[in-house]
Amino acid sequence: MNDSPSDPPLSLSQRLRPGNLLATDCPSREVLKHVTSRWGVLVLIVLETRMHRFSELRRAIGGVSERMLAQTLQWLEGDGLVLRTALEVVPPHVEYSLTPLGREAAEKVRVLADWIEHNLPRIHQAQS
Repeated sequence: MNDSPSDPPLSLSQRLRPGNLLATDCPSREVLKHVTSRWGVLVLIVLETRMHRFSELRRAIGGVSERMLAQTLQWLEGDGLVLRTALEVVPPHVEYSLTPLGREAAEKVRVLADWIEHNLPRIHQAQS
């Protein structure tokens, strides 16, 4: 951010520097949206244990639609967090697993999910 109107404008690389999530045009916001969405968190947590096929993921994550799961997996794959492996077998199927970067992200969201689970009674009390 410029401190005063007389400061020179920021270059593109300065404006897109990581760690400025509060800026409207920060590219980290899109990744944050993918990782911290309800389905993104749940996909990361399920894949943290092992590789899953699409149908296994859908069964493991109650309430997710096929369309939403597919979209979430595409987002996470695009962010380099999920690896999609198409197997040439009959019938063909696809397996999903976490990349090393995805494992790091899963560890972080797991801490948040565990905190929520641990504090759910207090949260419910505050909501009352």
